[in-house]
Amino acid sequence: MAVVAIRERKPSKVIDRPIIGRSMPIRMLKTMIDRIANSSASVMISGPSGSGKELVARAIHNQSGRSRQPFVAINCGAIPTELIESELFGHERGSFTGANARRIGRFEEADGGTLFLDEIGDMRFDMQVKLLRVLEEGVISRIGGNSPIPIDVRIISATHQNLENAICEKQFREDLFYRLGVLPISVPPLANRLDDLPLLIAHFQDDVPASDRVTFDPQGMIALCDHVWPGNVRELRNALARAMILHRSEPLGREKVRQILGIGGAPNVIERSAAEPACEVVAGTSDTVAIALPIDLKQIIETMELKRIQMALDMADGVISEAARLLTLKRTTLIEKMRKYGVDRAA
Repeated sequence: MAVVAIRERKPSKVIDRPIIGRSMPIRMLKTMIDRIANSSASVMISGPSGSGKELVARAIHNQSGRSRQPFVAINCGAIPTELIESELFGHERGSFTGANARRIGRFEEADGGTLFLDEIGDMRFDMQVKLLRVLEEGVISRIGGNSPIPIDVRIISATHQNLENAICEKQFREDLFYRLGVLPISVPPLANRLDDLPLLIAHFQDDVPASDRVTFDPQGMIALCDHVWPGNVRELRNALARAMILHRSEPLGREKVRQILGIGGAPNVIERSAAEPACEVVAGTSDTVAIALPIDLKQIIETMELKRIQMALDMADGVISEAARLLTLKRTTLIEKMRKYGVDRAA
């Protein structure tokens, strides 16, 4: 077994990485963080990969009374199964072959602060039993150790999996699920917060010289809004990094957006709406180049959102709960958006 030398505990440095966005889902998320931050109860964060679950966990920690203590993160799916127990609880010197030094585990590192267990659904079943015991008793034991060690740690866990299904399939303990999920919180996918695209694009280019920043013409913005974003905010960040290398200092249209998103085949045809701003066309070159005039990004995004709501209502025969499911929105959120746009359920 591989051995890592003892880690010295260092004072925690608060990392202020704000959650970017002003869309309704993000406003609701920030409100929830404000409400639960100062509780000592465990938090279960759900959301798709790339949506920013660790960012939410750090925000909860930074706004809590534990903010000056350590925030320790561990990805339960990234550590070999034979090492996870040592990683979490530590080990004593000589406890197994190759254990030449005592090792402090993540629970002890996080004492007084917050331990973030990312991808908790990937934790092996026997370790779930040991984790549950620690949560109930508030003490740990290093591998090879005889003395229980009291710990004061707030647990925040996260998963992109459906743990209810994992419970039914005997892959995850139901008692641990309820112990970890006293305060559940959900991170919305990027496709449900398209209003935030301009803010996120600006945020990811904060440190980029103005002359090198990526810009988009109206059709490019529509292509961004029309994308389903399976990789969520992480996919957007990576796409912008790619665009800054390949298309620096030039407005990106539909085709270039499709290229940086890795979308092959012929582009989808989208009707231009009256809300879309005009573009100048520069002739005299082998390709037609679209140069954006002033762009109302908010109007473009709202137009795309309205189209999707109307499409979902058509597919659901006007049943709001079914349309909300198709849009992966809460029913109340969809109703609020319908009121915003003046959409009738029979649309």
